[in-house]
Amino acid sequence: MSWKQIIAESKASRRELHVIPETCWQEFKTFKYLTERLNGLEIRWRRCAKTGIVAQLAQDAPGEHLALRADMDGLFLEEANTFAHRSTEQGCMHGCGHDGHMAVALAIAHWLKVNEKALPGPVSLIFQPAEEGGFGAKAMIEDGALEGIDKIFGWHNWPAIPYGKVVCKPGVVMAANASFTIVVKGSGGHASQPEICRDPVLAAAAITLGLQQIVSRRTSPQQAVVVSVTSIDARSGLTVIPDKAVLQGSVRAGSTEGLHKIGALIEQAACSIAKGYDVEADVHFSLRYPSVINTPDETDHFDKALAAVFGADYQCLTTAVPLMASEDFSYYLEKIPGAFVLVGAGDGGRYSIPCHNSTYDFNDQLIEPVVSALSLLVGAPLP
Repeated sequence: MSWKQIIAESKASRRELHVIPETCWQEFKTFKYLTERLNGLEIRWRRCAKTGIVAQLAQDAPGEHLALRADMDGLFLEEANTFAHRSTEQGCMHGCGHDGHMAVALAIAHWLKVNEKALPGPVSLIFQPAEEGGFGAKAMIEDGALEGIDKIFGWHNWPAIPYGKVVCKPGVVMAANASFTIVVKGSGGHASQPEICRDPVLAAAAITLGLQQIVSRRTSPQQAVVVSVTSIDARSGLTVIPDKAVLQGSVRAGSTEGLHKIGALIEQAACSIAKGYDVEADVHFSLRYPSVINTPDETDHFDKALAAVFGADYQCLTTAVPLMASEDFSYYLEKIPGAFVLVGAGDGGRYSIPCHNSTYDFNDQLIEPVVSALSLLVGAPLP
């Protein structure tokens, strides 16, 4: 099969995968689809971490063993698109482009198989489940996905970056994240008698406003920090003041150490404000993904491959790092050297709709240049 045919097949695969999204740890149809394609290409693979896959080419080649990672899971999100390849799974869609990431990996698998004898070293393709908050990378590592691998590389489409531009930088490129839950405990009663109640709703509202001061007044302007209250649950009757209110939210920082500091400030603020409203606040703070930290040599290696495909001025200079989104690719980079890049998908219109939006769709024009760059990265020739 020619290069053009492989790219065309990849675009078709992307749309087929978009139709069958599955949420984290439920990627069984996706696993079947991918393994059938790998079997058809006569590429050796093994199951890893329940629904994950590690495929390997050029196992006996003498050079460094490199890995490329593609994430598999969709989002808990009802798709609002009406095109022919929209999701057929109620309440689930590929709203982050993992369908495109997998399609690119399949195209690379095919091209590397065609050129297997020319590869300087072994190449593993890691199809990883549960990136969307399910700690899939951690589970893959625990099940031996990185055994024998020297370096790892990954990428993510990014609609906020213009098509043809890429963020490829050493150091911290994506933030560490954490979540928090604050249970505000008061004493409920009749809405007509607030004076004999201890109102947790009012206190929760004050805590929500108070937490906004952490970034603006308790951290340096030079620090990359986000504190977002994303949920307030104090459901009750129209005439009933409830006994409790529950706040939930997300925190992003450039480092895990920064998260610990923010966690302490959240607890301090919530408990102090609660005391002023004569209620109690129980704060639960949970660390999630660490920062994505690219190693210098591997970033330089990725840079050369990207420049060969996108041109010498490919670097997006208007996107500041770290991005405050998080990625569990960070777990791989804690174990071995590697680099993760963000590839622009934005066209100023349809493909500038952000990830995690119900009308998002992956920009298929990314497939050929990304397959080209990743093929160069692992030492495969281009047509």
